[in-house]
Amino acid sequence: MRVGVLDVGSNTIRLLVADVRGGSVTPVDTGRVRLSLGEEIERHGVVSATSIRAAAKAVKKFRALAAGHGVDEVDVFLTAPGRQAANADELVAALRGARVLTTDEEGRLAYRGAIATSDIDLPGTVAVCDVGGASTEIAVGSPAGDPAWIESVDIGSVRLTARSESLAAARAEAERAFADVVPPRAGAALCVGGTARATRRLVGAWLGHAELAEALHLVETLDERDLTRRFGVDRARARILPAGIAILAEVQHLLGVPLHVCDGGIREGAALTRRAALAA
Repeated sequence: MRVGVLDVGSNTIRLLVADVRGGSVTPVDTGRVRLSLGEEIERHGVVSATSIRAAAKAVKKFRALAAGHGVDEVDVFLTAPGRQAANADELVAALRGARVLTTDEEGRLAYRGAIATSDIDLPGTVAVCDVGGASTEIAVGSPAGDPAWIESVDIGSVRLTARSESLAAARAEAERAFADVVPPRAGAALCVGGTARATRRLVGAWLGHAELAEALHLVETLDERDLTRRFGVDRARARILPAGIAILAEVQHLLGVPLHVCDGGIREGAALTRRAALAA
């Protein structure tokens, strides 16, 4: 079954059109528009009228793109912008038919997408970390079902960048943000999202303590242009990457096992859920 999902996040709006069969998700087409809604919310508390119009235009464009692939109705959802903006109702209304995910829903979808796209053998208990622009979700459970434990922290790469004047300040803020989080023990951990994929470009797919220390050293000593030229990191992503890696390092410390970067995540989880709903 072919489905379309559209993720309106704090840093980007992303489309996934995919064929879903059983537990596998095969991408047919993708799209991305960077709007940095989370930065506006962090600085001003609201999303500007200009950004609301831009988001509505992007969603309309992606709905048309999905229709060209035979998808009649796209599942449009908002993550942190729909929860954190003082004028979130205006943003949701402009997107016509969009829904706002709860933090539990966001963690559950990221978990499903990570499990579905993981390319490593998984033990009986797995943790999944999704570092977004304005929040970070950690979910722990059995690969065969939904997560039994989900925690969301209102800090992400965009929000932490706006709050921190240095990498040291970002690391201290991340440590404070996760001070009260006590996840269950897991035999393995997966990580998803733009921060995770960009960090993989720097130090590889396995992010243990040593690898994340190296990644932190790289983003502290190289500027955005160097990160783009040497590692192919998108320039806009390079600006918020130090804060994102600071969060990854804190989560890895909490979990006590290396994080393995997956290609899938919340959109793949949403595609699986969409397919199940349409088939019911």
